[in-house]
Amino acid sequence: MPLSDAAILREPRVTVLARPQFAEPAHLPVQWMGEATDGERLAEFAGRLCYMSQRNPAGRSTREYLENIKKQGHGSVLEHANYSLLLEGVSRSLTHELVRHRAGFAYSQLSQRYVDESDAQFVMPPAIIGDAPLEEAWRAQVTSALDSYVALVEQLMTRYAWVDDKVHRRKMAREAARGVLPNSTETKIVVTGNARAWRTMLELRSSEGAELEIRRLAVAVLRVLQQEAAAFFSDFEIYDASDRREAARLQYHKV
Repeated sequence: MPLSDAAILREPRVTVLARPQFAEPAHLPVQWMGEATDGERLAEFAGRLCYMSQRNPAGRSTREYLENIKKQGHGSVLEHANYSLLLEGVSRSLTHELVRHRAGFAYSQLSQRYVDESDAQFVMPPAIIGDAPLEEAWRAQVTSALDSYVALVEQLMTRYAWVDDKVHRRKMAREAARGVLPNSTETKIVVTGNARAWRTMLELRSSEGAELEIRRLAVAVLRVLQQEAAAFFSDFEIYDASDRREAARLQYHKV
């Protein structure tokens, strides 16, 4: 059957699941200045502990302090602040690239082995969007793949009818049938990373040289994290690149 428009995804969705909660120790109070999030203050506290400068002799606000941290390249204090994001509307092709970022990250992704993909959605590659003939050709390919998956699951359930455990039987069928699903199949993934790791990932994946889908996601993640903790990501600038798509660049490289 033809895929419905609702089964075709053209934009990712980014949701914040967890952010730092800072509990300042009473015996080491900091002379805070300016407004800041818990994650930003956690990083400042960690940095000031190194030099026991809790009295804030330079009179810097938290965001001024962290701006200097980025300028000096002392990014280790940013590793204390972790942010967990739920990423949806992304393809398995994208997550194959994303999970290559190892240091400072943790991942939990939807399992095609256990989850029924009969009603799967598919992420249209950005390069195809807006070209009607290409969209139609791509839609036909993913529709055929989904039909093959559904048929294979049914056939494999029959083949393994002798397996009494229905849960195990379904797992056996789905793990074999998933092989025909394309990389465009939508997936969901929880990603936890510290601010330094997020900066590195975003520098690489939001650049003009990045693959278009992961670049689109990186820009979306950047917007969310700039709202969450502006001081960590304030040196990133989103702009319209020469290919007429959004990209981002930053001032302080590989902090």
